[in-house]
Amino acid sequence: MTHTGPEVKEGAAGPVVVQADRGGTDTVPTLLAGLRAVHPALVLVFGPKGDGLAALADELAPHLPPNCVLAGCSSAGEIGPGGYASDKVVALGFPARHFRAEAIVLDRLSALPVAEWMAGLRRMQRDFDADPARSVFGLLLADGLAGQEDVLVSALDAALPHVPVIGGSAGDGLDFGSTWLLSGGRVHRDAAIFLLVETDLALHQITLAHFRPTETRVVVTAARPDRRRILELNAEPAAREYARLTGIAEDALGPADFARHPLLLRMGGQHHVRAISATTEDGGLSLMAAIEPGMVLTLGHAEDPTRGMAEALDALPRPALMVLAFDCILRRLALERDGQDGPMSQLYARHRVAGFNTYGEQHSGMHVNQTFVGLAFLPPPDAA
Repeated sequence: MTHTGPEVKEGAAGPVVVQADRGGTDTVPTLLAGLRAVHPALVLVFGPKGDGLAALADELAPHLPPNCVLAGCSSAGEIGPGGYASDKVVALGFPARHFRAEAIVLDRLSALPVAEWMAGLRRMQRDFDADPARSVFGLLLADGLAGQEDVLVSALDAALPHVPVIGGSAGDGLDFGSTWLLSGGRVHRDAAIFLLVETDLALHQITLAHFRPTETRVVVTAARPDRRRILELNAEPAAREYARLTGIAEDALGPADFARHPLLLRMGGQHHVRAISATTEDGGLSLMAAIEPGMVLTLGHAEDPTRGMAEALDALPRPALMVLAFDCILRRLALERDGQDGPMSQLYARHRVAGFNTYGEQHSGMHVNQTFVGLAFLPPPDAA
């Protein structure tokens, strides 16, 4: 691994990770110093919000190769060369020597023009004309507050059934106010960015969750599916009942408590988190994934996430050139509360993990929460 200053990480012949202060006078020069070294075909930027994301794109684009695809989004936190970071810009450069990419904007999420999305995705795949000797995968960056990730991943799975897709929902710190996405030199809202990527590097997907189900089950007796909101659990106001089950005072509930005591939905023989983002003024619970009346949920208990992560990264067949990471903000909050964010950052730095903290993750045709979803880029088995 080579370093270009303390804020740049690059695996041999692999992607480069660059970090800079958000909004600083040296932000763009710092990012370009690392990105230019690999002559990127694709650059992903994570962190900036709104006008800051647009301004960053305007300054970066003229200095990148003409055919370089530039995309990104706002985040709930960043993962840079040293692990977890805050109020930073993290840029990932994918060298043209090993990568080729195209992007499409799936807009008007609130209107759900699914047929239009699927036609555009199939046309994109046809025009992409992938090399059968190389691997193809998809990346999805979605508006984390539009509430349509479940429909998005279903549409992608139907339109591109043989393309593995992973992704993350854009964030807004812990404000949950607005999220922004970047593609084609423009900033988008109420939209998703889908990238089709081809590479000659070996790929290895990593998916981890750090919770176990308890014996406590609850029934969603009233909900607002269109708002991803639980109104009642067990025929009681949802926040009050959740507080009773967890032993936490209702007026003291916060994101770290939700991270430590997730609500789980059993699907396909596995438990998946239906993460809580906040309590509501009417005593409900606002969720980060789909919910329906009648669902039976299990109260979960968070466990130490560092052990499973270390085992998964150490089990890679070869050291990764980089691991692109979509890591739920609730995992990070749980780590910070337990004082384990430092060890996790060290683990991420050692294994070249980079990306951002999300409002939700996508993989295997599902939208999930409180999960780490990563894609490791490895040297080919026959590489020297």
